[in-house]
Amino acid sequence: MKKTLSTLLLLLVSTVLLAQNAQYQKAVAKYKTVSSLTATAVKTKHKSSVAKDAVAQGTLYVKKPNKVLITTNGGKDALLMNGTNFTMTVSGRKFKTNSTQNPQFKTFQNVLESIFTGGSIDLSKNNDVEITKSGNNVVITITPTVDKKNAKRQLFTSFVLTIDSKTSELRTLRMNEKKGNYTEYKFSGYQFGATVSDSQFK
Repeated sequence: MKKTLSTLLLLLVSTVLLAQNAQYQKAVAKYKTVSSLTATAVKTKHKSSVAKDAVAQGTLYVKKPNKVLITTNGGKDALLMNGTNFTMTVSGRKFKTNSTQNPQFKTFQNVLESIFTGGSIDLSKNNDVEITKSGNNVVITITPTVDKKNAKRQLFTSFVLTIDSKTSELRTLRMNEKKGNYTEYKFSGYQFGATVSDSQFK
């Protein structure tokens, strides 16, 4: 009896995962034929200790397969992914890391690459990724698994990405921090196929 229940539970979980993956693949299918894009970005920085959120305008640049740049505040603030290399620019100061050495960004890199290459990377193999459907949106939640040694250096507790399943547009990227703080980007005004130079990502 226990074996039968376990088998049924396993089948149920597998069916749900397959359905979620199918929804995701459908949502990002448009990117299979898009090599680059730009979009308007609005960054909101929320700190629980500050009464008013900081809001800044900027731009999202993407060039397949693995170049993503979000720049705001006239270039003083930026989030750059260039292959496995990540650079965060805050008020003009740059902080660099690499996803091969920093587990917080390994799955984040996989998800971004998967989205902008039309689902070429199978996210169902990532145990720290959850895909759900919310209305017309597909929501991807990344909860990095960090050991005790690196917990104190953990910049983000989770990443949440929302994709419009009808237009394939990445609508929001939210990076949650400790103590209820977060940075959220909202994207609109997509220009699929816009010319994007490699020099943007240096």
